[in-house]
Amino acid sequence: MIAVKIKICGITNIEDALAAVDMGADLLGFNFYPKSKRYITVDKAQAIISKLPTFVDTVGLFVNPTYDQVREVVGTGVLNWIQLHGDETPEFCESLSHLGPKTMKAIRVRSKKDIESAQNFFTDVILLDAFDAKEYGGTGKVFDWKLVGNIQQRIFLAGGITPENAVEAIDVGVYGIDICSGVESAPGKKDHEKMCKLFKNIEHVRG
Repeated sequence: MIAVKIKICGITNIEDALAAVDMGADLLGFNFYPKSKRYITVDKAQAIISKLPTFVDTVGLFVNPTYDQVREVVGTGVLNWIQLHGDETPEFCESLSHLGPKTMKAIRVRSKKDIESAQNFFTDVILLDAFDAKEYGGTGKVFDWKLVGNIQQRIFLAGGITPENAVEAIDVGVYGIDICSGVESAPGKKDHEKMCKLFKNIEHVRG
């Protein structure tokens, strides 16, 4: 049995980053979308990442970026993953595949049809998140996980995952879960007690 991956997203400071790693996070997400409440500059992210152990994967979140914007950040050498969380096309996602980091395409789910659209993307991972008309992720909203079904790609499940429902999220049978607002005291600030509770609650099902 492959251990489910745990991604803590919306990291904005070193204290939260190190705490998440110490508790068992496999991936940390840094939001480079300027309109996000959890936005972090590349320089600040780089300063945090430089203090992290190398076994932790770092994810850069972009929303409808240009190719050159992604390439510039990748050029700093700080990312293991590129996460595309906007309305990027399959062709755009594929154009980034040679840059080095793995790619992750987020699909905001309203219906089964949205999930079925995952087959159009050839990224390393598909991230399924709840749809919101105004925000790209981190909303705390949950979509109907029963819609996930059997998808051939590796899936990260996101959207409203908390310490209380994380085991249920893992039981969907996904490659990983992505937690953001569910372990926060405020946007961009993690609640260490909530994070501790999360990892304690899922310890028996991580594999």
